[in-house]
Amino acid sequence: MNYAPETENFFKKVYAVAALIPYGRVTSYGAIAKYLGAARSSRMVGWAMNGASNHPEVPAHRVVNRVGLLTGKHHFPQTNLMRQLLENEGVEVKDDKVVNFKKHFWDPVIEL
Repeated sequence: MNYAPETENFFKKVYAVAALIPYGRVTSYGAIAKYLGAARSSRMVGWAMNGASNHPEVPAHRVVNRVGLLTGKHHFPQTNLMRQLLENEGVEVKDDKVVNFKKHFWDPVIEL
């Protein structure tokens, strides 16, 4: 898909932040948007992650919604891949939701 240059630039910034999420941790679309100074753009971050789900260099599986739900799971090549990748990193998932979300949550605003 072709996007306007400013959209592509925003996506690159989203991918750069996502690449910093530590192994075994998760963050939210909103936390990335807030870090980028676009707090009301969590849906745009989600859109960026949808495109990144097929690119292993961007850990899109570590980005979930604000309560820990794996809302982006359908954008991965296999529906259960997002859960499997998180579980391989020691993040427990039950009913498509990160168990003990607060423990695993990484906030780029605080931690970068």
